[in-house]
Amino acid sequence: MADFFDALTDKQIAFVEKQPMFFVATAAADGRINLSPKGYDAFRVLGPNRVAYLDLGGSGNETHAHLTADGRITIMFCAFEQPALIFRIYGHGTAVLPQDDGWDELAANFEILPGTRQIFDIAVDNVQESCGWGVPFMEHKQDRATLQKAHKQPSEDEWLAKVGGRTESIDGLPVRPTTRYFDEEIKVDGAG
Repeated sequence: MADFFDALTDKQIAFVEKQPMFFVATAAADGRINLSPKGYDAFRVLGPNRVAYLDLGGSGNETHAHLTADGRITIMFCAFEQPALIFRIYGHGTAVLPQDDGWDELAANFEILPGTRQIFDIAVDNVQESCGWGVPFMEHKQDRATLQKAHKQPSEDEWLAKVGGRTESIDGLPVRPTTRYFDEEIKVDGAG
């Protein structure tokens, strides 16, 4: 049975803050539905009706394209330990890039990692709890360092040229590329 809430409760916020990963789903009117797993310490609850997450460059930029076209987003967290729980945040989001107004305010909530291209600022419409009884038990061993290492390998000019050339989603929707290169130290342990 699913229960809906108009805003995040303190108990739900505490659950979210403990999770090592989350999933992001977006769609536009036409084309593919995007579903992406996210890791690192990249999610923040900014208030009962506002959340945000730090986004690193990856294989595409579908979330940005979909939010520009449609705005809708669903974030899902799963409890891989006891008690079982699936927790969804439904909302509308926007991409805030380093060159945008509002970047400094949002970025102050995060440790900016190599490969950071934007922060997604999400207005929460409502949230849902469901049982999660079908989710397996799993243990978080460690974060992977591979993605951050990959972003540090090219020079600043090479990295900016690469991300600057990505101006469309896989379905041809427009994407605004970041114009800033972050090269802070990698602080994630473990092999990639």
